Amino acid sequence: MSMSEEQIIELLRECTLFMGMNNLEISRVLSGHLGRIKSYSRNVLIAQAGDEVRFLHILLQGTVKGEMVDYTGKVIKIEDITPTRPLAPAFLFGKQNRFPVNITSGENVILLSIPRDRFLVILQESEKVLVNFINIVSSRGQFLSNKIKFLSFTTIKGKLAQYLLDLSAQTASLSFTLPHSQSQLSELFGVARPSIGRAIGELNQDGIIGTEGKRVEILDQAGLTSYLK
Repeated sequence: MSMSEEQIIELLRECTLFMGMNNLEISRVLSGHLGRIKSYSRNVLIAQAGDEVRFLHILLQGTVKGEMVDYTGKVIKIEDITPTRPLAPAFLFGKQNRFPVNITSGENVILLSIPRDRFLVILQESEKVLVNFINIVSSRGQFLSNKIKFLSFTTIKGKLAQYLLDLSAQTASLSFTLPHSQSQLSELFGVARPSIGRAIGELNQDGIIGTEGKRVEILDQAGLTSYLK
């Protein structure tokens, strides 16, 4: 699928990299540095863990997922990425500038790929893009730190407790709707789907949480927190 420059600029207005910028400002910044458009069909490996990050990839359409595969072949989903986020921005520069995870298309995908040297010129020419990029990289570092903490829990209930408590903090409420299905949670946690259902059922029976469909209410916050120890 082809896109005009006007369509690309309009989509990039939603990208955090160009936050606070209008169409004309984005167009001026990208003048001569627009890069190339790449399309991928569903379930295609876009980048493999260990590949050098030579482009700033921005997801314009579709979804992609970042996954790690351990030595036993077990796949652990790190996150789902939606438009219009950059892919692996924290790994564009540095000595170990390689993709930390496999990047696979979840739906038909369109990427804008800007070569690293061209993006470096953009950073030098635009203070707004520079500040936005620093904020993005800082946020990614915080996300990865939280992800490591999450994966350190060895029990399913520990992972589930951290997941639910994080959602509660994000929504500032003890009652919220799960953004993931049990199948998606099983990928996220790296465990079998029946184990997720069983853990949720046991937390229900123990009066720790109450569920109705994808709606969850934390009934005993201290009890849920105890699984983190």
